[in-house]
Amino acid sequence: MPILVHGLFCPGGVMSFHDPHQGPAAPDPDGSYLEVLALLERLHRLLLDLIKDEFERLRVEEINPVQALLLFNIGAAELSVGELRSRGYYQGSNVSYNLKKLVELGYMQQQRSNADRRSVRVRLTARGFEIRVTLAELFARHAGAIRERDLIEAPTLEAVSTALRRMERFWSDQIRYIY
Repeated sequence: MPILVHGLFCPGGVMSFHDPHQGPAAPDPDGSYLEVLALLERLHRLLLDLIKDEFERLRVEEINPVQALLLFNIGAAELSVGELRSRGYYQGSNVSYNLKKLVELGYMQQQRSNADRRSVRVRLTARGFEIRVTLAELFARHAGAIRERDLIEAPTLEAVSTALRRMERFWSDQIRYIY
């Protein structure tokens, strides 16, 4: 049975940004903002599925796509847990669990900060860099395929990137404004 959650239509309990029978759920005259939100959510899930499929193909079974993206985003940096969040490398609520798991499996190493013994710094191990290279190769293949097939021209991709950076800045400002 369809229900409304925070003003969003949820047929069968699955969130949708609009009720096809009632129109948009929020004041968005052409629905484009809500469409972008839905696309972002779907694209994120698809990205995780692409990584999962690549790992299955390569028989990488120890880590999940979220953990792999964390390794990819950290790269050669050495960061504290707080920096992971503030730099946008990890937005999940279970960062401590994922870091602990990646350390246990040998993909990352952690070290207490000399300046502040309460702070822990993390960085990739050689094994972590292997996962990063795997994702870099996957992303390069996809970028090449998009170019070869003329799916998205470079100026269009740059415009999308600019628009998404602006949205990221807006959302970050909204969060800062709340606190």
